[in-house]
Amino acid sequence: MTATSASDEPSSTSESAGRWRALTLLSIGILLAEAPWFSSSAVTPLLKVEWQFHGLEVALLTVAVQIGFAVGALALATTGAADVIRGDRLFFWGAVVTAAANLGFAWLATDPISALPFRFMTGVGIAGVYPVGMKLVSGWFRAGRGMAIGVLIGALSVGTALPHLFRALGSLAGADWRVIVTWTSIAALLGGAAVLAGVAPGPFDAPSPRFSLRIAARAFREPSVRLANLGYLGHMWELFAMWTWVPLFLAASFAVAGDADAGSAALAAFVVVAAGGIGCVAGGVLADRLGRTTVTIGAMIVSGTCAVLIGFTFGGPPAVVLALAIVWGITVVADSAQFSAAVSELSPPGTAGSALSLQTAAGFVLTAATILSVGALDPTDGAGWRIAFGSLAIGPLVGVAAMWRLRSRPDALRMAGGRR
Repeated sequence: MTATSASDEPSSTSESAGRWRALTLLSIGILLAEAPWFSSSAVTPLLKVEWQFHGLEVALLTVAVQIGFAVGALALATTGAADVIRGDRLFFWGAVVTAAANLGFAWLATDPISALPFRFMTGVGIAGVYPVGMKLVSGWFRAGRGMAIGVLIGALSVGTALPHLFRALGSLAGADWRVIVTWTSIAALLGGAAVLAGVAPGPFDAPSPRFSLRIAARAFREPSVRLANLGYLGHMWELFAMWTWVPLFLAASFAVAGDADAGSAALAAFVVVAAGGIGCVAGGVLADRLGRTTVTIGAMIVSGTCAVLIGFTFGGPPAVVLALAIVWGITVVADSAQFSAAVSELSPPGTAGSALSLQTAAGFVLTAATILSVGALDPTDGAGWRIAFGSLAIGPLVGVAAMWRLRSRPDALRMAGGRR
């Protein structure tokens, strides 16, 4: 989504105030509504005791959400539901589906297999929250839209970390894992209610382009669009696998170092994943000033380096492990919005919507492969984690190469006002 000149902004004080109120409420709504996304990862140590499962089954619980999201997002884009149902209402009902499916996982599932349909539907519900929230915020911003989307994705990052905070609080209270998961469903309902009560479509709200494979193919015939998408896929190769597995890595590493307190490991996981919010906002601001390829290349170099190094810290001083993990948490998502922005700027007129829908679906399907690959390795010691996390660096490596090639192309000047 591209920024236009400031003259396109509403000029009245009330409209200006309205957009900041909308951004605040949407950020709160996204933060709370995303809490169920990684609820299974947050309670995995407790589930392992009760359900007696292993790494691959842990991965499947998150992969089901990823596939559900991809299916739900494509369904919304294909049917044009976002144009039939008002954005605030669609966001609310997406949050309701998310919360209800998450409650089913907590109270009706009895093993990993029976939990999969509930986790899939959690992803479908999230598809009615995250993309719809992006559309709503775009309706309130033109100039400054990149910053606003960066703030929203930052809120999403904090929201995905929320179940780890609940787990830390639950360990203090001795709460059952089902209660902890229930808290994330309550958060999702509150987030949906906040948006329904306080956010209306903005003055720049526009119909969502319908997804068309033929139109998306026309966009992807452009070499620059393919390179931007390859950069995005490299980014996604790393991101969700990191978010899924770093909490278990921290817990295992702290235990080896002599700190077996579940609450401290869960709190550390919250800090690491939530730190991505800082990266998203900073990345959005820097991209408008330095250029999209500059920010994406820099972020992927740092995050990929962290992926390679962090396995070597396993069992080391918790402060050292946590410090490196926080740097990883900041940089692994700092570039997230820039790939979509690049595709929207580089696609031929009328093709960006379909290209972005296909990009998102492909990215989330790819995350399933990397989440499962780490689960199949089932790392338990330093060597296992070095291999598992080191493999995630392949994504940033490919992404950096793609964005470097894109940077050298003349049409890269269409990005970020000529800043490449």
